[in-house]
Amino acid sequence: MSMIADERRRMAELIESLTPGQLYTPSLCEGWTVHEVAAHLCAPWIFGARRIVPAVLRHGFRVHRANAELVRDLAVDLTAEEIGLQLRANAEFVFNPPIVGPLGQLTDLQVHGQDICRPLGLTRDLVPERMLLSLEFLVGPRARGSFVPRGRLDGLRFVATDLDWAGGEGLLTVRGTGEALLLALTGRRVVLGELSGSGTAALHARLTA
Repeated sequence: MSMIADERRRMAELIESLTPGQLYTPSLCEGWTVHEVAAHLCAPWIFGARRIVPAVLRHGFRVHRANAELVRDLAVDLTAEEIGLQLRANAEFVFNPPIVGPLGQLTDLQVHGQDICRPLGLTRDLVPERMLLSLEFLVGPRARGSFVPRGRLDGLRFVATDLDWAGGEGLLTVRGTGEALLLALTGRRVVLGELSGSGTAALHARLTA
């Protein structure tokens, strides 16, 4: 939870630094602007489990689709300044969603930070210890069907070139930085050119199908 709290504070600082033009730039999260991604991060305490969990169930545990159902009204209601205030005031809010648990929250914050920064040409360093936890989560069973569609990782082994980490089961290898793997595992096609190894063609085909 201390990691999640710190990531929320880091996100508040990032959002508060953006111009109106940057806020309405399309993010890496398909169909969402930077502003909408930022507003989504406030959903746990504004909507609570009573609204979020039923939405996830309605969409067959497809977290992104469930969030899309909820986030647009939230983005209309919250300015960037208000999002920053919300993230700071609720940095230590405990939200433990079913199946994915706190690791889902930690992963969501790290991935969405890059969803915001990469299209804007901004550099945002991720904390290695937190990346390791999220990478291990994403190749594990709790992320399957929510963060990672079933079948995406079949036959693939992922190896980080800048971290002491490898995960997944398969004969084909996908190599890249921890950040690139984090984004690839969660379906961000923009990093495909940053990956190497015998499994990159298979992963490319699955992400672009």
